[in-house]
Amino acid sequence: MIISAHVGAGALIGTALRRPLPAFAAGFVSHLAMDMVPHWGAGPGRSWVPVARRDGVAGLVAMGILTAAAPPGRRLALLAGMSGACLPDTDKIGIYFVGRSPWPRRFDRFHGRIQRESTDLLPRDVLVAAALSTAAGGLLHLLSRSRPARP
Repeated sequence: MIISAHVGAGALIGTALRRPLPAFAAGFVSHLAMDMVPHWGAGPGRSWVPVARRDGVAGLVAMGILTAAAPPGRRLALLAGMSGACLPDTDKIGIYFVGRSPWPRRFDRFHGRIQRESTDLLPRDVLVAAALSTAAGGLLHLLSRSRPARP
């Protein structure tokens, strides 16, 4: 699953749970659950880096916009949900930049086994990411409108 989709899911989770620790844990678990659903993967011998660069920037932009849109009392839980949802994919960053994953081998093997990747699902993953981030933004908008006005 592209990281932007994990960002949107983590934002929804963080907004709903309202507490940072449960939001972080649920975001992490959501990542693993999403990776079990068929999703885009570059395939053997093909580079995932061009897509990852664009997706990483899109994910960071979404994180910034969603954080700015969050009511102050929900920002920490929102950030925790998004961070937890993205954390398992730090294996790819570690391998690319320093030649090894930051995770124990046992976790990496587990994470690799649950992947259901296909080279033709990128358009669907982009739509999923957009839908999840838009839903999170809509929820945050509703929450910010329902706050009582300050005197």
